[in-house]
Amino acid sequence: MSQSIVGQRIYINEVGVRDGFQIEKTFIPTETKVAFIDQLSRTGLVKIEVTSFVHPTFVPNMADAEAVLANIERNADVIYTALTPNIRGMQRAVTCHQSGAKIDEMNLFMSASETHNMANVKRTTAQSLEDFAVMVPMAKAAGIKLNGCVSTSFGCPFEGAVPEARVLDFAARYIELGFDGVTFADTTGMANPRQVERMMRAAMQRFPQTEVTLHFHNTRGMGLANVVAGITAGVTHYDASIAGLGGCPFAPGATGNISTEDLVNMLQDMGFDTGIDLDKLLAAAIKIPLIVGHEVPGQVMKAGKTMHLHSVPEKLYTA
Repeated sequence: MSQSIVGQRIYINEVGVRDGFQIEKTFIPTETKVAFIDQLSRTGLVKIEVTSFVHPTFVPNMADAEAVLANIERNADVIYTALTPNIRGMQRAVTCHQSGAKIDEMNLFMSASETHNMANVKRTTAQSLEDFAVMVPMAKAAGIKLNGCVSTSFGCPFEGAVPEARVLDFAARYIELGFDGVTFADTTGMANPRQVERMMRAAMQRFPQTEVTLHFHNTRGMGLANVVAGITAGVTHYDASIAGLGGCPFAPGATGNISTEDLVNMLQDMGFDTGIDLDKLLAAAIKIPLIVGHEVPGQVMKAGKTMHLHSVPEKLYTA
């Protein structure tokens, strides 16, 4: 990695409250979500995805989207975002926003893979783009920024490799429709560092005026290595999930996203500026097992920060 890269600012977007909580089988109380988001808001994160406007029949844990947005304590330095899969969800989001429960940015998504898009949202990619053409003006008229996610950017569990040109062409279409930013998502944890660097160099060259974000899962243990590859290619915005929560329900074997606190620990050890108080972030992360009722993948919350030193055993000095 070039020495000139070290020391620059890397921006972390927290997605665990939405991406992680949405797949939990037990409903997490609204007040618990609100209190946890408020705690995350004080850690230095630049963006927090707090909920999703999806039908509660399919994702019961997101049924309280309006209540969550109405009750969080907002930090002026944090961008609060929400996700929606369809036109009806966007209608709900706009109504919520106009009622005073403001949404700074909406995330829309579709898969680069036809098969995964059908499994995930029951739409062809062409149909998803047609829906976006309706949804974008709705959000813009309400004053809500838009980010578009290209899911399965680095591979599909049903189709295998997804052509790089196809992925980048979908991103270009997003920008043509009026999206403010684009996220390339490794939805199923199939990416490798060489692939990430190659594709992101092409993306940064093709979309120099667009905010590009990377979203990695750690399914095969390459999540943090892929972040380093992305940084080498010039990407400075990354999604991550507190304690490593998450996983795509329509991707067999896909485990959680990269852990936010693990990512921050690595970046700070490397000399990057994340703007995040890691101690405050860890204080939030250690609450997650109690909230969700099971163990979580995060490593630093268990092992401690890299320079968390231990007392030397006394027996080393005894005969």
